Amino acid sequence: MDRKIRWYDYITINIYYFALTARSQTLALIVPLILVKFVDESVKGAALGNIRLWGLMTAVLIQALIGMISDHSTSRFGRRRPFILIGAITEVLVFVLIGVIAATMEGMTGYWLLFAAYILSMLSANTGHGALQGLIPDIVPEEKHGIFSGVKAVFELPAPMIFVSFVITKQVGNGNYWPALITLSAVVLACAALTMFAPEKPVKQPVSKMNWEPVVRLAAMTGAFTLVILGSGALVNAVNRLAARLAETSALIATATIAVLGMVLAVVLGVWGSVRISLGKQNSQVDKSFTWWVINRLSFLVGTTNLSVFAVFYLQERFASLQGASIEGMFGQLMLFVGLAIFVSSIPAGWLSDKIGKKPVCAISGALALLGTIIIIVSPSSTMLYIGGGLIGLATGLFYSASWALGTGLVPKQEAGRYLGIHNLAGAGAGAIGAYIGGPIGDGIGFTALMGIFGLLFLISTLALFGIKETVNGE
Repeated sequence: MDRKIRWYDYITINIYYFALTARSQTLALIVPLILVKFVDESVKGAALGNIRLWGLMTAVLIQALIGMISDHSTSRFGRRRPFILIGAITEVLVFVLIGVIAATMEGMTGYWLLFAAYILSMLSANTGHGALQGLIPDIVPEEKHGIFSGVKAVFELPAPMIFVSFVITKQVGNGNYWPALITLSAVVLACAALTMFAPEKPVKQPVSKMNWEPVVRLAAMTGAFTLVILGSGALVNAVNRLAARLAETSALIATATIAVLGMVLAVVLGVWGSVRISLGKQNSQVDKSFTWWVINRLSFLVGTTNLSVFAVFYLQERFASLQGASIEGMFGQLMLFVGLAIFVSSIPAGWLSDKIGKKPVCAISGALALLGTIIIIVSPSSTMLYIGGGLIGLATGLFYSASWALGTGLVPKQEAGRYLGIHNLAGAGAGAIGAYIGGPIGDGIGFTALMGIFGLLFLISTLALFGIKETVNGE
């Protein structure tokens, strides 16, 4: 950038992250509510898990592909902005499609159309997201990356969660999703319009030729990870069917045990396979520590991501006397407390990491998240529910800051992109593992038990810290 940073650059460069998270939070609320119109109550968890698995695996590939294509774009409108605008416009068209499906479709036809719409939404959102991630490295001087990333974090996590809680959830009621979808469409278009004012300049000629080898490697990693998830899911489903013949307590114990083992298997084998495909045989402490760091992150994110994904089903089960707008309002309040807690804990997290160390802060976050999950499970009232959600929010804010600082210190500086590309797969894998394996478990033994299983993943995340030996830039 050939001029000084101006105050509004912090907004134009980062505002589209607000739209992306507002989208994901809104879909986390309305997709489960629409889905139950189309499938039997007994298989709603599995149906949602199936949608999430294939949607997230699509997201992994598209985000990386668009990021690479935008790197080499010579459009006169800039490298990144055209893809963000295309993503926003097509996303709004998908929202319209979702509204039509919810209002007019029935049965499995409706389910498969919703499945297709969700995949299209992932294509659109990640077209914008893949390009958006290049704006800060492209435009912002390196000495300003920290403060711009801090503003990005606010737009990406607490701000949209609070917005969805206060606005979107109040517009969803009695099966009418149009007000929420129209509001979300306006947010996406407004954020995209502001992003068009980002001080991006066109590139006349790419700095290098297009190299498709990383995309092929990522496709292989994604395929391997998907096969691990499918295999673990098949194992859990088989045990789930056998456990249905047992007494209720025995079935609960057997299914919960195999569910935890299945998720841990998917996390460990998925990460190990991804690292092996990308980096080759692990011969150094750096690669081993990096692998355990990704396992640590993936385990934690399986818990946090899927607690929100299945929150609607859990609330319907736990507070059966409440239905419709009451459940949606409770979901909104829960997300509000989580969002506020993330905002509060994100601010001191960096200071605390410098003071006591990154690994201890990650361990504290795992313990807090586990405690919060236990409180949510046993909560006899909405008050306790919100306290538990607040603890999970505090843990999430601490974890995001401390874990990222820990990981960026582990990877070799000259190969940071290569290593952190694997981490991106793990981030999407969290939603896929928890939803695809967890959905049938919720159908079988209940979504309250499923919340407890996700809580145990926070413990697994903390234990993975023992495999990490801290370094500085891989040395």
